[in-house]
Amino acid sequence: MAELTYPLAAGGRRHVRSATGTPVAEITLDAVVSGGLGARDVAIAAETLLLQADFAEGGGNPQLAENLRRGAELVAFGDDDLLRFYEMLRPGRSSAEELDSLAATLAQRGAVRCAALVREARAAYVRRGLIA
Repeated sequence: MAELTYPLAAGGRRHVRSATGTPVAEITLDAVVSGGLGARDVAIAAETLLLQADFAEGGGNPQLAENLRRGAELVAFGDDDLLRFYEMLRPGRSSAEELDSLAATLAQRGAVRCAALVREARAAYVRRGLIA
């Protein structure tokens, strides 16, 4: 692969693809309006988020890089799952056991960074008395 530059949409348009494999260079307003592209064709791919994470890490922003890596894990989940995860993570919405179960589910589905974040949130909620 050629050396990519940031922003990816400018420097790597031939190499960056959407969730369905559509090259970013082919994602145009005309293609969307004509019906040639659907919602998944314009959704970000995990690989693109991982590339963005590498740029963030290299630019001295490890927190952003970690967030992008977690985002890359989450592209495998549907919108309904993501909304459920969000609701479960709000303080007081889930028990410690439910958060343990969520972390296990995430880990089983390959979202190990997200699972670690849920475990960290659970520990913080218990420590602060937000859940039992």
